[in-house]
Amino acid sequence: MNFFDMLVFGIYPYIVSVIFFCGCLLRYDRNQYTWKAGSSQMLTSKNFRIGSNLFHIGIIMIFAGHFAGLVIPYEVWDWLGISLPAKQLIAMGVGGFFGVLCFIGMTILVYRRLFNPRVRASSSTMDTTILLLIYIQLILGIASIFVSTGHMDGHEMKNLMSWSRYLLTFRPAEAIEFIGEVHWIYRAHVFWGVTLFALFPFSRLVHIWSVPVKYVNRNYQVVRQK
Repeated sequence: MNFFDMLVFGIYPYIVSVIFFCGCLLRYDRNQYTWKAGSSQMLTSKNFRIGSNLFHIGIIMIFAGHFAGLVIPYEVWDWLGISLPAKQLIAMGVGGFFGVLCFIGMTILVYRRLFNPRVRASSSTMDTTILLLIYIQLILGIASIFVSTGHMDGHEMKNLMSWSRYLLTFRPAEAIEFIGEVHWIYRAHVFWGVTLFALFPFSRLVHIWSVPVKYVNRNYQVVRQK
C-alpha cells in the first residue's frame, strides 16, 4: 500500500467531509450575516452578466456530470445500455462543451477580480484564492479531456468510478488501488476538487446552499406608483 496515496486519496477526503459539513453548520449557526454571495456587480457591471451566466451554467452542468460519472454505479450505465467507451465519449463531449462555457465565464470573472481596481479592493484574500483554485481546477479538467483521447476504452474512467464507490462505502484501502493507476492529471484534478470542499465553509461558496427555490412560488411584490 502506497502511504502517500492512502493519505491523500484515502484519508484526506474523510477529513475534508468533516470540515465541510461541520464548518457549514457552524458558520450558518454563528455567522449568518456572512452567508451570502457577495456580488460585485454593483461596483461595475461591465461584462459581469455574461461572465457570471456562463460560469454558473457551465459549473452547474459540470457538477451534475461529475455526480453522474462518479456516484452512479457503472452497473446502472450497463443496465441503460451505455458502455464504458460510450460513457467516456459522452462525458468528453458534454464536459468539454460546458467546460469551455465555464472557462470563458471564469476568465472574465478572474480578470475583473484581479485587474479592476474597485473589485480588487473589495475582495478578500479568500475571494481571490477560491476563484483562482476553481480556475486551476477547471483548466485541469479541460486538459484531462485531451488526455482521455489517448485511451477511449473507458478504463481510466472505470478506475475513478471504482475509487469513488469504495470511498463512499468506507473502504479506502480498496479505493486507493484504483486511483493509483490513473494518469497524474486525474489525480491532481481529484485532489484539488476535494480541497475545494475543505475551503467551502470559509468562502462565499456557502451561498450554494441557499438556492432561492422559494422565489418560484412567492407572492409578487406590490410597488405603488406615484
